[in-house]
Amino acid sequence: MKLAPVLALAAIALFSAFKPALKSETFIIDTKASSIAWHAEKVTGKHNGTIKLASGNLVFNGSNLQGGSFITDMKTISVTDLEGEYKTKLEGHLNAEDFFGTAKYGTSNFNITKVTPAGANQVTITGTLTIKGITKPLSFPAIVKREKNAVVAVAQNVKIDRTQYDIRYNSKSFFASIGDKAISDEFTLSINLVAKK
Repeated sequence: MKLAPVLALAAIALFSAFKPALKSETFIIDTKASSIAWHAEKVTGKHNGTIKLASGNLVFNGSNLQGGSFITDMKTISVTDLEGEYKTKLEGHLNAEDFFGTAKYGTSNFNITKVTPAGANQVTITGTLTIKGITKPLSFPAIVKREKNAVVAVAQNVKIDRTQYDIRYNSKSFFASIGDKAISDEFTLSINLVAKK
């Protein structure tokens, strides 16, 4: 009779160990509702703009972000702080070979490889960013909220070192005597993703 409680506890422990895992769910990024804004600085000023998402998804396990990826359409680079001829000229230069070379490299992509919890609705996202065919690791904090069949993920001031992707135009790291024509090696992205099932 004394064995009964022991066997019951053993059975409970056994079934608990084989408790079914939560099912992974994929949310498709709404490219029209989502946005990416960029900010770049130079010695004599700064510029702002946007770039459009081509596609993407976020994978969840329950309420936890597990993975995902998104692709940006590099040919949609837009400058928002200029108008007319100056806007057209800068957008043309950003598409040119000495910047993003969009005729050859029409897309860039980010793939999530790890998500680390960092507080309520806060995570650190680690992944790989590919620009101009060059892939480098990238990590940044983000706020991720899931409400039933919708997800919002926001990351502000994500720093990218353009020289890691062979974009060296007017970089003081490579052209020390460039003076006031220097452009910062880093630019930042503000990412706002909206995804739905």
